[in-house]
Amino acid sequence: MPALAEKLKITPEDYLAAEIDAPTRSEYVQGEIYAMAGASDGHVTVNANLITLIKPHLRGSGCKPYINDMKVRIGTDDAYYYPDLLVSCDPADHKRNYIKQSPLLIIEILSSSTEAYDRGGKFAFYRQLTSLQEYVLIDPRTYRVDVFRRTPQNRWELFNFEGADAEVEFASINFRCSMQDIYEDVDFELV
Repeated sequence: MPALAEKLKITPEDYLAAEIDAPTRSEYVQGEIYAMAGASDGHVTVNANLITLIKPHLRGSGCKPYINDMKVRIGTDDAYYYPDLLVSCDPADHKRNYIKQSPLLIIEILSSSTEAYDRGGKFAFYRQLTSLQEYVLIDPRTYRVDVFRRTPQNRWELFNFEGADAEVEFASINFRCSMQDIYEDVDFELV
């Protein structure tokens, strides 16, 4: 009988050391590494639109937005993710060069290959962040934004925004914009 393949575990320290100079990004979840895939035109366009809208809104607030090359640490080295966009208002985070630990807002732009995990397992990890007030999922294939907002009772409430004429709200940073602003220049015809 052939021997079963053994999964190799890596320490958080080894992951972090390798990730600094790695030619591609990888996420770390409880000792295992997952390579990051490329993004679609719609994904990249939505992310560019969001940073363009959010950065000037935060100016002078003490909060900073970070895009998809910044890691978020979950727990005591349980996981390291690269969200598409995050906002942190924590002065300690602003002094950390490669990792943020106290995001107020995390935005993930969905793809068909990551949507189930973004809604399930990844969200379960993100909920461990006591600083996190909103977790946003944006579908670049249609006008749909799901905002999961933490309530004072530490529950998560869904606010769903759909349709080209909707106005979207990220209450954690007191931000509103039109759906058209988020999806500007997105070509839904691309495959």
